[in-house]
Amino acid sequence: MDWLRARFDSVVVDWVIAGLFAVAAVINMLVDHTMKPLAVAIPTAVLAALALAWRRRRPIACIAAVMLLSLVSVSAGVPGNSTVMLGVLGVAMYSVGAYSTGRTAVAAGIGAIAAIWVVMAIQGSDTLFDDMLFAAFVYGGAWLLGRAVRSRHVRALHAEDRAVLLEEDAKRAVAEERSRIARELHDVVAHGVSVMVVQAGAGRRMLDIDAERSREAFTSIEDTGRQALVEMRRLLGLLRSDDEQLALAPQPSLEHVESLLEQVREAGLPVTLRVEGEQRPLPPGVDLSAYRIVQEALTNALKHAGPASGEVVLRYGERDLEIEISDDGRGREAANGEEPVLVSGGHGLAGMRERVAIYGGVLKAGERESGGYSLRARLPLDQTRP
Repeated sequence: MDWLRARFDSVVVDWVIAGLFAVAAVINMLVDHTMKPLAVAIPTAVLAALALAWRRRRPIACIAAVMLLSLVSVSAGVPGNSTVMLGVLGVAMYSVGAYSTGRTAVAAGIGAIAAIWVVMAIQGSDTLFDDMLFAAFVYGGAWLLGRAVRSRHVRALHAEDRAVLLEEDAKRAVAEERSRIARELHDVVAHGVSVMVVQAGAGRRMLDIDAERSREAFTSIEDTGRQALVEMRRLLGLLRSDDEQLALAPQPSLEHVESLLEQVREAGLPVTLRVEGEQRPLPPGVDLSAYRIVQEALTNALKHAGPASGEVVLRYGERDLEIEISDDGRGREAANGEEPVLVSGGHGLAGMRERVAIYGGVLKAGERESGGYSLRARLPLDQTRP
């Protein structure tokens, strides 16, 4: 309905323009006593003005009608220097440039200039050659202005279409990443429940034999159950595809980060690992997300950094884990300014932001002042609350 409303609005505007020119033409013919005979001057001027009502929908027909009526008027002895008629012709020439396409616009523009010269030759003048050059300059300029406006409008439409496509791609990427995260959280919860079952069985068997060990088992069940409940709540908040199989392999964690770095080194990016603070076990979901963030950031570095070296820093704080992945390569801007897109099946920064947001963390990424690219993520470690 929007396009229909816009089309209707443009038709109304063109009719208003045509009507104003028609009224102005009648007044001009009545006031200017040189515009004779009026029986020819007024009808031709009014019809030429009304032809502007089709200037967007039929620009070629519009300019043809204006030129034909001008030719009839001049042939009947009406002077061709009417201010209103010159304005009508200028608007018609602009419309040919703005609303015609390709070779049609060029041919129509050249034909209109030629027709204007014919009308001027019929009317005759002592300065005919100069007048013809001036007319070509003025009306050719109107045509060029129309082409420039059309070109800008086309570029704006292309940019709008591209923005829509990029927005759809971003939404699709987030949806796919949520589905992937949901699968991973499902495995984390399933693992936690399995551990609880094993510990409950062990605690029951030890209940009459070793009360202390039984108490430790039940304490572990409580902690594991609380964490599994939190992860389950997160899981229920995500979208998940029903037709995809769950990954059966054990989920990675920061315990495997050295193996990941070795793979990256073999792929051509020398990267070092620095651990700050006391390294300790993390909540399963945070551990998995931290590993994925490192993995995806290094994959982006492999794709975009070029010849470079990288560094991964893990900072274990009392309440949060900070992750920093940096490189000294060419950065994103040198790679055509595109947002990193993973070659390993992920979705770049959109996916990493989604992971961090799930746990209430913060992610920042951008070019380094000293060159290269840096990504920093902070994940809270107190995950006992949803």
